[in-house]
Amino acid sequence: MAILLLGIIIFLGMHLIRVVAPGFRAGIIESRGKGTWMGLYTIVSLVGVCLIIYGFGQARGETGVLYNPPEFLRHIALLLMLIAFIVLAAGFLPAGRIAVALKHPQVLSIKIWALAHLLANGETSSVLLFGSFLAWAVILRISLKRRERAGEKVLPVFKSGRNDVLAVLTGLAAYVLFVWKLHELVIGVPPVVIG
Repeated sequence: MAILLLGIIIFLGMHLIRVVAPGFRAGIIESRGKGTWMGLYTIVSLVGVCLIIYGFGQARGETGVLYNPPEFLRHIALLLMLIAFIVLAAGFLPAGRIAVALKHPQVLSIKIWALAHLLANGETSSVLLFGSFLAWAVILRISLKRRERAGEKVLPVFKSGRNDVLAVLTGLAAYVLFVWKLHELVIGVPPVVIG
């Protein structure tokens, strides 16, 4: 569990620097350049991700269960994940109506992803992991609202409704791949157990 916690602290800590220590980030960019900052950000984030993956795999076998979700919550989680994939795709494409309406679709997709996994998983390690990501996404959204009010953050500007169709199709395709095989290949457990 300690490795999982360390990975969460490193990964989310790096992703919260702009929120909690904007001067640190700005200082590195000013003195060393944006490329140096991006390199440092990438390396530290990858270390965090690797520790999370390894630590989560270890912790799943070591930690107990906080709650046993009823079966219907697993079905709700699957539906939420479809929405999360579509919202995430909308955040990476040029803005359509979905991205404009949601303002920060990538952050929202993380909230939906974390909530869905909290609904479906009651193990201590899962609650720690997904609860941390949900808290981080909430903090990030509050920070983005403040940046918007300060005129610092530019919201997505509508480009084309075709991007909404692409977001739905891309999100649906990614969802089907994850449910079919990728979740089990990457995470080690199938999201749907038949039988």
